[in-house]
Amino acid sequence: MGDLARLRDHLRRLDRVLVAFSGGADSALLAWVAHDTLGPDRAAAVTAVSPSLAGSELADCAALAAEWGLVWTEVLTDEMHQAAYQRNDADRCFWCKDALMDAVAPLVAPAGEHAGATVLLGVNLDDLGDHRPGQGAAAQRGAVFPLVEAGFTKDDVRRWSRELGLRTWDKPAAACLASRVPYGSPVTVAVLSRVERAEAALHGLGFAALRVRHYDDTARLEVPIAHLDRVLLLRDEVVGAVRRAGYRYVTLDLEGLRSGNLNAALGETGRADPEGGRSTSER
Repeated sequence: MGDLARLRDHLRRLDRVLVAFSGGADSALLAWVAHDTLGPDRAAAVTAVSPSLAGSELADCAALAAEWGLVWTEVLTDEMHQAAYQRNDADRCFWCKDALMDAVAPLVAPAGEHAGATVLLGVNLDDLGDHRPGQGAAAQRGAVFPLVEAGFTKDDVRRWSRELGLRTWDKPAAACLASRVPYGSPVTVAVLSRVERAEAALHGLGFAALRVRHYDDTARLEVPIAHLDRVLLLRDEVVGAVRRAGYRYVTLDLEGLRSGNLNAALGETGRADPEGGRSTSER
């Protein structure tokens, strides 16, 4: 079981930290606890900005930082300029996190704004069994995972977030937009933009947890199983919204939302996902 006191102790030993802050439940809890434990002089948060981050997620990062008084900054990452990332092989996430570490390196360098700080990622115990090459890339560059050290599972993250009054406690998982693209299909700015427009339109129809999987001119929609009937009830609005985003065909996955289901192509085995299906990782 995740131990908040143990997490605070670990942060104190690190002394100065820079939290990679995506606005999701994991990184939000870590950023809040780091700020609360170490104060603004020794704890800061940074958000990596690129076409793979939905604009709504960036806006929420800014809002959370303002609400909680975080020392927060944005950095631009260049993974979209890397052929290895665009190619979208099984190691795509490695290059994403490598680009993140490149972008934050000047901040924690001796002459940087957060000199000497350790970069923290909001990885929890449940993430360790997934296909997440990005974790390895970050660890190789010196990043650490305090939630793992303190024994936090995803349920622990949500439980402690709720007890601490953080509004992110029940925020649906929202992996990067590139996670909607099957391995082997190139990741481009145009593709990510289309996915973002489609998901934003569906959020506007009241679907908080969803994925729009990109298959050229076909969109495969995933929502929690309990919400499948609502998609059919709003069929005309849903189809219209997704087509306006640039898709010709709109399909509904009857297996429901699986946060990591595209990893099935790698032979990964899924596990239960409270959002309504099965999950394996960042996809």
